[in-house]
Amino acid sequence: MSEEPTQSPSIDQRALWTLIDERAATTPDALLAVDANGRRLTFSSYRDDCERVAGNLYQRGVREGHRVAWMLPTGVNAFILTGALARLGVVQVPLIPILRDKEVSFILAQTMATLFVCPIVWRGYDYAAMAGRVIGTLDRPIDLVAVETTLPQADAVSLPRFAPTANDPVRWIFFTSGTTANPKGVLHTDHTVAACAHRMNIRFDARAEDRNALVFPVTHIGGIALLMGALMVGYAHILVEAFNAEQSCSMLAREGVTTAGAGPVFWAAYVAEQRRQPDRRLFPTLRALLGGGAPKPSTIHDDVRDTLGVPLATGYGLTECPTAAHASVHDPDDILRCDGYALDDTDIRIVGFDNEPCAAGVEGEIRVRGPMLFKGYLDASLNADAFDELGFHRTGDLGALDARGVLTVTGRLKDIIIRKGENISAKEIEDLLHHHRAIADVAVIALPDRDRGELACAVIVVRHDQRAPTLDELSQYCVDSGLSLRKVPERIEVVDALPRNPTGKVLKHEMRARYEDR
Repeated sequence: MSEEPTQSPSIDQRALWTLIDERAATTPDALLAVDANGRRLTFSSYRDDCERVAGNLYQRGVREGHRVAWMLPTGVNAFILTGALARLGVVQVPLIPILRDKEVSFILAQTMATLFVCPIVWRGYDYAAMAGRVIGTLDRPIDLVAVETTLPQADAVSLPRFAPTANDPVRWIFFTSGTTANPKGVLHTDHTVAACAHRMNIRFDARAEDRNALVFPVTHIGGIALLMGALMVGYAHILVEAFNAEQSCSMLAREGVTTAGAGPVFWAAYVAEQRRQPDRRLFPTLRALLGGGAPKPSTIHDDVRDTLGVPLATGYGLTECPTAAHASVHDPDDILRCDGYALDDTDIRIVGFDNEPCAAGVEGEIRVRGPMLFKGYLDASLNADAFDELGFHRTGDLGALDARGVLTVTGRLKDIIIRKGENISAKEIEDLLHHHRAIADVAVIALPDRDRGELACAVIVVRHDQRAPTLDELSQYCVDSGLSLRKVPERIEVVDALPRNPTGKVLKHEMRARYEDR
């Protein structure tokens, strides 16, 4: 009797190395990536470089199941190292390059990494020296590979045959991106990340001819998902190590960008750069702006549509469940102004403080469940509070679903001001202040107050051609705009720029620490 043919797993259930190998065989000469240094990778040269770097790592003793931490900027080297480690079947611990001694020491110790890969020097900072300091404080040896220009390579002939496992083991430990003081290690598999990539491709209407701007750290889970997305469809990434509006936009235009992200800071930069050059279309081939990663100002949709002439399709996700919801590039404006709707095979529920489901339009905690959901935290003691009785992840974010299932994110459970026992949404105030003619950027934070418990402090960035409003002027603007008097900010702080992480999220804990004792 003949054997039944082995059925190939669906595109969102394949290991990263399988995607690399299959794409190299399908479109070997098509472009995968170009970076700011002019280095270009085709899909076949990418696979070959990955194998040679894997050969070197194998000679160093790296084996399947080992944990390898790495910190490289968004460029060709980062893509190649990711593929090389996937070829070896290790557990990857990608770290965002802004992390320093304290965070890196904590992560290396908690993950029990056996190897750390970083640049020698990047953007004037000596990463190799930092790595040496950190490794010297640990109670066990860790090998270090410090990269100058290219990753070390060796003959791949000694590599064992790659065989994907059936049980989908943990292959990734991502650390939460730092909007709170204590990052958490989040466990993912190739399948959970690939599930996100495949479903994002559908919402993006991704095409082989696309040229996507990857302008944020590839070490973020969204960067790895976009790498997988390119391997699934065959499109290319334009890799930007350090975003500079004028230089980066020039590069994106030169390389024929068609889709670009990745969050409010970047969208605003594209709009500002186009307005700076009103006599020509900055990105002639652009068809959509995409992404999420941080709350979007209420004005950004119209700014993008009116200035760049393309849709802004955004979504909602977090490290634990990347891109749980996203709009399609073909959706009408009323949906695009919101935060998308659940990806295929993904469930979103809104739960009130009484732990009961909320009716359509009623705000509550956003809870998510789907094939891209993480497998738990590295610190297993955190898991009990992470999931509810139905297996949904408790996100800690606030939002509402309308009757169509379209999501609007309204804030965070912890991003509220409790003034005299009443909850006030920081995002509601921020959305209003974004329309003030003198305010270029704003964040509203809770500060302790002896009489009221907490007060609302508006931290603002002033437009270059305007003066900062006084507190009385800002209060009158809020009241005239219909904001309840109890929600009006009671303090203003003026800054040159809001502190943000590399994906654009405002670091409110830093501002609270800065201002709470004044």
